[in-house]
Formats: sequence, C-alpha cells, structure tokens
Amino acid sequence: MALRLIEMVLPEQDGVEIHELLKEHKTLEYRQIRLPDGDVLVRILLDAEQSEAVLDLLGERYAGKEGNRVVILAVEATLPRAEPEPEPEPEPEQPAPQEKPPERISREELYEDIKDAAQCSRVYLTMVVLSTIVAAVGLYYNSVAIIIGAMVIAPLLGPNMALALATTLGDLTLLRRAFLTALAGIAVAMVLSMIIGVLLQVDPAIPEIASRDGVGLGDLVVALASGAAGALAFTTGVSAILIGVMVAVALLPPLVAFGLLLGSGHAALAMGALSLFLMNLICVNLAGVTTFLVQGIRPATWWEKDRASKATRIAIALWLVVLAALGGMILLLHKN
Repeated sequence: MALRLIEMVLPEQDGVEIHELLKEHKTLEYRQIRLPDGDVLVRILLDAEQSEAVLDLLGERYAGKEGNRVVILAVEATLPRAEPEPEPEPEPEQPAPQEKPPERISREELYEDIKDAAQCSRVYLTMVVLSTIVAAVGLYYNSVAIIIGAMVIAPLLGPNMALALATTLGDLTLLRRAFLTALAGIAVAMVLSMIIGVLLQVDPAIPEIASRDGVGLGDLVVALASGAAGALAFTTGVSAILIGVMVAVALLPPLVAFGLLLGSGHAALAMGALSLFLMNLICVNLAGVTTFLVQGIRPATWWEKDRASKATRIAIALWLVVLAALGGMILLLHKN
C-alpha cells in the first residue's frame, strides 16, 4: 500500500494534543514545524490504509475550526525506505490485537477521486461522442479491434462509480450530479447512434450486432465483474484506465447497437439490445455498491451513517426491483 502525508496548521497547544492522540494509531513519522505566527505545521507520514482513522480524528476535533484545513498528499517514495514493523506474537494475558484496517485509501481521498470523475464537462461529452462514433463503425464493419478502441476512450466508469459511492454514503448531492452526468452521456450516445443507424441502414445479421440483441448469462457476469473491479480500483488507488475499458465493454456496445438497430427500423431487435444495456447498467451499479460496502466505506459521523444506511437499503431495493421487472419483461418477450 502507498504512503500518505497529512498536513495541518494548528495552534501549538493543539499540536501537542495531536501527538498524544496519535499514539493510539500506527504512524511512520510525526513532525511539528514552528511557523513565524506562533502556529505549528503538523506533518504525519503513514500508510494509506491507516489514513482514514487519523483523518476522522483530525476532522472531528480540528477541521473547520478557525479555518483549519487538512491536506492529504500522495507520497511516491521515502528515503530511508519505510519498512513494515514486525508484529510481535501476542502473549496469552495480552488483549486481542485490534482489527486490521482494510487495504484501501481513505474515504475522503476516494470521494475526491470519484467526484472529479463524475463531472459533466465538454471533454466528457466529446469523449462520449467520439467513442460512440468509433463503436458504431466497429459494429457496422464487424471489427472487434475497432470496438475495443472505442472502449478505451469511453468515459463511462466515472459516473457509474460515483452513483455507486453516492448510494453507499447516502450523498444526495453526488448522486444527483452522477445521475445527470450518466444520463447526459447515455442520451448523447443513444441519439448519435440512432442518427448513424438512419444514415447507414445497418444489417441486424452482422455478428457483432446480433450478439448484442439479447441478454445472456455471460453478459451479466461481465457486468458484475466490471462493477466490482471498478469500485476496487478506486478504493485501492490503482489506475482505473483498464477497468474503465471493462465497464465500457458492458455498456457502450449494447447502447450503440440499440441506436443503430432503432435508426435502421429494426425496433424489436433494438429492444433486445436496450434490455441488455439496462441489465448491464444495473449490474455494474449493484456490484459497485456491494464492493464499496465490503471495503468498509462508511460515512464519518453516526447521523450520516444512519442516513446512508437507509438510503443504501432503499437504493439497492429499487435496483433489485427494476432488475426483476426487466428480467420478467425479457422472459415475456422471449415467450411471445
């Protein structure tokens, strides 16, 4: 796990209090730098997986007080190297060791990463347009290589992971922003692919299109794995670029296939592609929420935890109801 450097400017007496409080937490280094105005710059070096507990402590006692602000910095490396301390074997009379923190970045760092990825900007919409055009060309010419190229530039990971995180934390502001961003991207891709379908008059027998005019078990497995991998990539702080390709594979080709088929006048087959897209969208978000919960992502305060717990239960129930209704509709269509 990577290292994090936490910095905060405080009055000198508060710096002494923090030093005492941090004795209960595992830190690699603690320093105080005296500033000209009498305050001190507190610098705490620790493992990223230990940072959330320290940030909760600082946020509860000092953040927001007299303009104090906690700053979290990613550390590439240190000299000498921060070697892990050997854990002594507990003796029978000693209390049981504390539960090991989850191997992930802090809640605040995760929130900032995902919040930035959920912005509905011109760059985001431009990337959606470009990926839709490339995916439509790939489907039309039955080229897997071109379709994969479209997945590389499709920016669909951010809004969906933001939806999952907002559901987990009960954050209505982030939920609204992520929903509108995802909806804008879906609408742009759908309208553009329908226009392309009208212009090209695609053949529904093209293998890459025909393989996406219905829901298969393998498609659901890919969607669930993509959602879980996306959430795991964000919580561990690793690069999510390749994971974004997985999420785009589950979402963009069925959506573009729906637009192409509908624009070409094949409404019944287009509904099959749309059902695949909606099923994958639900599975990606359900898997993302589940992974965040398993990773121990929770709000900081008890009243936020209570609100988030209720919001998460309601959201998961709604997702499951929509999933069941969609599955029933698909089965009914197959029977007819």
